[in-house]
Amino acid sequence: MAKKNSPQQQQPQSAYTTVSIYDQTYHLTGQDSEHIRRLASQVDAKMRAVAAQGRTVDSLRVAVLAAMNLADELSQATHADPRKGHTRAVSLRGLLDEVLEADLKTGS
Repeated sequence: MAKKNSPQQQQPQSAYTTVSIYDQTYHLTGQDSEHIRRLASQVDAKMRAVAAQGRTVDSLRVAVLAAMNLADELSQATHADPRKGHTRAVSLRGLLDEVLEADLKTGS
């Protein structure tokens, strides 16, 4: 007969991480509090950038515009052509090799 999990047998809850986003305090749960803090910092920075460029003081509008900006950045990163990234990396590696070789020749 299968036993039902009692509340003590379920996975332990993560501790709360307190963050501030656009002057509002949030208590969030998750396994990696440092990751949560970094994400909150990114959201806060994006909201402040949107607010600085716009004329709205409505925090909900600022949040939606910041979310749209972050979604756009994610979409661009997700749909980036990996071949272009590889080509760019090869090009940069070649430039770095040239600089290092020149430094070796001149003794810099």
